[in-house]
Amino acid sequence: MSEVVYTSHVRIERVKGPRRRAYLPAESEPVWFGVHSEVAAHYGVDTAVHEPDATTLDYVIAATAG
Repeated sequence: MSEVVYTSHVRIERVKGPRRRAYLPAESEPVWFGVHSEVAAHYGVDTAVHEPDATTLDYVIAATAG
């Protein structure tokens, strides 16, 4: 078995409702996560109350496609 060569150290803070702040390696500023459009509608989130942000799913898809 190979030895571990990298461990990601990420910290997530829930801000309010679906809004979360993520502290990621190599990023000087936090990354915001939340919900938007169809995802917000699915979870019953009012985007007039909670500012729309990219979802974690958006980031997974972008990472996979990249």
